[in-house]
Amino acid sequence: MAPIQTMIRKRYVFTFTKERVHEPVIHRLILEHGLMFNVIRASISPDEEGKMVLELIGQSRAIESGLALVRELGIGVESLNQDIRRTEEVCIHCGACAGYCPTQALYIERPSMEVRFDPERCIACERCLTACLTHAMEIHF
Repeated sequence: MAPIQTMIRKRYVFTFTKERVHEPVIHRLILEHGLMFNVIRASISPDEEGKMVLELIGQSRAIESGLALVRELGIGVESLNQDIRRTEEVCIHCGACAGYCPTQALYIERPSMEVRFDPERCIACERCLTACLTHAMEIHF
């Protein structure tokens, strides 16, 4: 019996040269490698260099083979293995970060009015880093 492979999530930045912006990359990752994806950020225009930040979801082998395809197509691949962490001792629970968090990974718990952080919901957009007055939010690579 073959071992069961679990689904994993990994984030990457794809950099498209102006010659490669027309490549159907996502389509091929889905059809040929069985991957799912979440686009976190994208800035791609016809005939211009573009970038896409995305989270790939699938089995480890499928992600690796999919990334090999992307590289073969001449598209840059950079791992975005970073995460945002909060130093509880530094946080003053002002809530400034929660107002900037697009995924509500940072939120104000009621009735305590304390800021809570759910790292599973965090997409590492880094908005909280500039909002945090005490620098309780940090990025780790």
